[in-house]
Amino acid sequence: MEHQKHIAVIGGGIIGACTALELVERGYRVTILEPDQPGGPQAASYGNGAFISPASIIPMSVPGLWRKVPGYLFDRNGPLSIEPLSLPRLMPWLWRFLNAGRTQAKLRYTARALNALLQNGVARHQALAQKIGHADLIRQDGLLYVFPDRAAFEAETTTWSLRRELGVNCRELGHAELKELEPTLSDHYRFGVLVAEGGQCTDPGRYTASIIAYARKLGADCVTRRATGIVQEGGQVTGVRHEGGVLACDMAVVAAGIHSADIARSVGDKVPLEAERGYHIEVVDPNVTPSRPVMPSDGKMANTMVAGRLRASGQVELSSTEAPPNWHRADVLLGHLKATYPDLKVTEGALRRWQGNRPSTPDGLPVIGPSRRCSGLFHAFGHGHVGLNTAPATARLLGDLLENKRPEIDAAPYSISRFG
Repeated sequence: MEHQKHIAVIGGGIIGACTALELVERGYRVTILEPDQPGGPQAASYGNGAFISPASIIPMSVPGLWRKVPGYLFDRNGPLSIEPLSLPRLMPWLWRFLNAGRTQAKLRYTARALNALLQNGVARHQALAQKIGHADLIRQDGLLYVFPDRAAFEAETTTWSLRRELGVNCRELGHAELKELEPTLSDHYRFGVLVAEGGQCTDPGRYTASIIAYARKLGADCVTRRATGIVQEGGQVTGVRHEGGVLACDMAVVAAGIHSADIARSVGDKVPLEAERGYHIEVVDPNVTPSRPVMPSDGKMANTMVAGRLRASGQVELSSTEAPPNWHRADVLLGHLKATYPDLKVTEGALRRWQGNRPSTPDGLPVIGPSRRCSGLFHAFGHGHVGLNTAPATARLLGDLLENKRPEIDAAPYSISRFG
């Protein structure tokens, strides 16, 4: 059935791309607003770790994390750093962040909600990639989480037990099995966990661009403009304000990553959203090419082959989005990469580096669903580390909510109303 309603999808990252395609396939007229080329480095989904992992159900905030916060203020090399000058502005978000993971009950609630979005993630992506004619962009060779020894793994036993409880299939590996799977891995890592159902995207930027290209083939439009706010009359969406004027529409979806909070605020929806500034470093044409993605426990970074380049991505830097990149964070990733693969040869001309802003809520859950203040406005942002993982499921959920259908998963945990 051909709908008459025109929906503006604000944002052309992986969430916006999947949402636009979902809505086009449901028969809506769709216009995507994205300030740059879809799939480009301006979007967080361009530079991610490319993991599609059912194990990514554990939020950053876990019981006892508060004890480590003072160290994060001064450790330049740890997986999470906090810019001291930004601390006064970040304090309200940090307080909610630490409280969100304060107890085991809260951790389990968040893990269950993330698990609902992550389940069958690789299968969803495989079906999507096949549909758009790029099946090669999704692979399923499993994911390796590696540790110096079993004791290091057992230090994380609470979170791995929770993963198993929620259905994540994990197989423990000794040193010999680990070396058989990944011969180039350092002997420093003598214990591992194989998540066989995990997969990867072989080129997140091209994948995002290809999804939007397919949506356009089905009739979607794409406008190269940065959205700045929502136009409404009588509490109903009538358009999206952008740098060049106003795009008239009947409904709108905010999927603009870190810029989403400002757009939502234009109608009175307030969401505590902060940028987890992430980095990646890539080695072009590396002499070491791991056969599957690897995450070392001590580096907490994703090592993945992306478009023929060995990418190490990760790091969380809480700072201002306007601050210039702190390339020391990329240097830390490179140091971990060299230690993880001792035979890796790196020359300066073979290196690429990137910095982007993950849109993160303090409780580790995205905002998916209708606005509290404006009829016809829907939100799909704040996915933090799991945007790529959850994009197809988010799009399906949003489409059902937009059509007032009962979704296949409970939407309550992602409601904007949780922020008061």
